[in-house]
Amino acid sequence: MTKLLVVDDEYSIRELVKFNLEKAGYSVECLDDGLKAIQHIMENPPDLLILDLMLPGMDGLEVCNYLRRQEATRLLPIIMLTAKGEEIDRVVGLELGADDYMTKPFSPRELVARVKSLLRRSQVAPQLNEPAGNAIVQGDMKIYPDRYEAFLKDELLELTPKEFQLLVQLASNPGKVYTREFLLENIWGYEFAGDTRTVDVHIRHLRKKLEIDPSQPELIETIRGIGYRFKG
Repeated sequence: MTKLLVVDDEYSIRELVKFNLEKAGYSVECLDDGLKAIQHIMENPPDLLILDLMLPGMDGLEVCNYLRRQEATRLLPIIMLTAKGEEIDRVVGLELGADDYMTKPFSPRELVARVKSLLRRSQVAPQLNEPAGNAIVQGDMKIYPDRYEAFLKDELLELTPKEFQLLVQLASNPGKVYTREFLLENIWGYEFAGDTRTVDVHIRHLRKKLEIDPSQPELIETIRGIGYRFKG
């Protein structure tokens, strides 16, 4: 059974989320502290983490940042919960590697839908002894979709799941322009109610890892008013 971990210091939120996710068929554990969450995850990693921003012990941003820096948890799907009006923290959370966010108060039905979508689209890297398969080669970059790895000048890129999926989508079709709306639906798997900033944040973070000068990108080009394309 798929295991989910909910970390929130509000009892009512934990119980609401737990009830609805268990009703959907998931095994759900709950914690109310950031430090306890890290210890639990490293000892018993879940298949997906639902993480509140404001936590005792260690806040959600610190927890997310720590997990993304660990090899064992760098691909762990993370949905971050934010209070209404915390736009800056939400953007920072995406910069640190959260795959998705929801603003409180939220619809339990929508949360379940997003969990299902993220689990369905999150890929697990195969074992190292598995064949690499066909690589996507663009200049000094090699991308192995089946290994969930990308290399730039033979150096492994440390990418979050959504960054990797964006890179594969763009690099697979160099020169093709993708709208933000297409990328939202294709990568995240559902409508974001027009919040295309999610794509922009991930593209900006991806550029920091790919480009010599992220302010003057040579690989991922912005098409003003439309979206992005990989220049190749």
